[in-house]
Amino acid sequence: MSLSAASLSQIDKEIAKYPADRKQSAVMAALRIAQVEKGWLANETLEFVAEYLGMPAIAVYEVATFYNMYDLEPCGRHKITVCTNLPCQLQGADTVADYLKQKLGIGFGETTPDGRFTLKEGECFGTCGSGPLCLHNNHKMHTHLSPETVDKLLDELK
Repeated sequence: MSLSAASLSQIDKEIAKYPADRKQSAVMAALRIAQVEKGWLANETLEFVAEYLGMPAIAVYEVATFYNMYDLEPCGRHKITVCTNLPCQLQGADTVADYLKQKLGIGFGETTPDGRFTLKEGECFGTCGSGPLCLHNNHKMHTHLSPETVDKLLDELK
């Protein structure tokens, strides 16, 4: 298992941000880059990243399992992570989550049969005044969600 030359080049740029003896500090960025290329992080990918950064595989696994942005199993083309932390709940996150579950026909941690959508439950994304909100594929945040804005988002992602 390896990564493409383009991904390795991106990881090398991240490594260069740190002192030479601290290249393991780029582990989060390396995992993000690997996940973008592979779609998810298989054990072989985690082990490759560990070897590339010169760190124990268990240390990479600890990072990958601590943060909810890393996927350790295949997921849909569109991963929608809904913040269900208290501030978002107070702004209607439960209603939005229930609406998404009903529209997609899946629960948290599940993927639609066509492989298009995976629904995840997430913790605080650091923009509590903009709830309820979700994160699409770990890269784009959608705020002030309502059933109407969820419908619009799902239509855009089809």
